[in-house]
Amino acid sequence: MLFLKEHHKVALHVACGDITNAQIEGGDLVIRTSDAFLVDVLENGKKDIEAALRWQGLDLSFKVVKFESVEQKIEKDIKKVKNFFSNVEFE
Repeated sequence: MLFLKEHHKVALHVACGDITNAQIEGGDLVIRTSDAFLVDVLENGKKDIEAALRWQGLDLSFKVVKFESVEQKIEKDIKKVKNFFSNVEFE
């Protein structure tokens, strides 16, 4: 993260601070998140993140995996149910 800050990648530096699920799998640093904004920022900054990893002496590729959180699944189900019953008239 210091590399990103020193190279004036402020948004990417802040986004990296929001990472809570990171693992090294094979030759990849894999980040898993349900936050669409974080996914977008990290994917757009992939080259900068990989440069920061190399600066640290790590030869890793960078991958972001988006998953649906439990809360997102619940909200999705609520919308489906509302849509299903939106045209139903009750007597």
